[in-house]
Amino acid sequence: MSADDHPSIVGTPPPATATVQWRDEDDTDRFAQHLAAAPGLRDAFITLHGELGAGKTTFVRHLLRALGVTGRIKSPTYAVVEPHAAAGGLAIHHFDFYRFGDPREWDDAGFRDIFAAPGLADLAIKIEAMSDDDLRTVTLHAHTARGRELLAAATAA
Repeated sequence: MSADDHPSIVGTPPPATATVQWRDEDDTDRFAQHLAAAPGLRDAFITLHGELGAGKTTFVRHLLRALGVTGRIKSPTYAVVEPHAAAGGLAIHHFDFYRFGDPREWDDAGFRDIFAAPGLADLAIKIEAMSDDDLRTVTLHAHTARGRELLAAATAA
């Protein structure tokens, strides 16, 4: 599901959008470094979309390393959630919701405590693998003021 699948709420500005290309893993790392340096990231909610093998976990690994996470960083495909602790006590939860078809399943899985406060996705990132094995097209949609700040920081040259 993408931001384009949902109509905007009356009076809400459309999301800010940017498209970038990652030619290789170094580009992914640079993007993650820029995003990790953004002050608003500490309280952000980021969604990742993409097919299996698109590079979502690779991006998360670079982002978490940039935030000071040490140890093994793996896909939460089987565990559904992988918790991490970053520098300064920042708690990060990396989810994989592909198996969830009903919001009640989130509740049954015990995620209510993690998502206790209402909120919106600040930044939605879609990663698409191209015909070249290393090339990725990345589309970002910022839905909130914080998301716009993160988008600007992540796409800064």
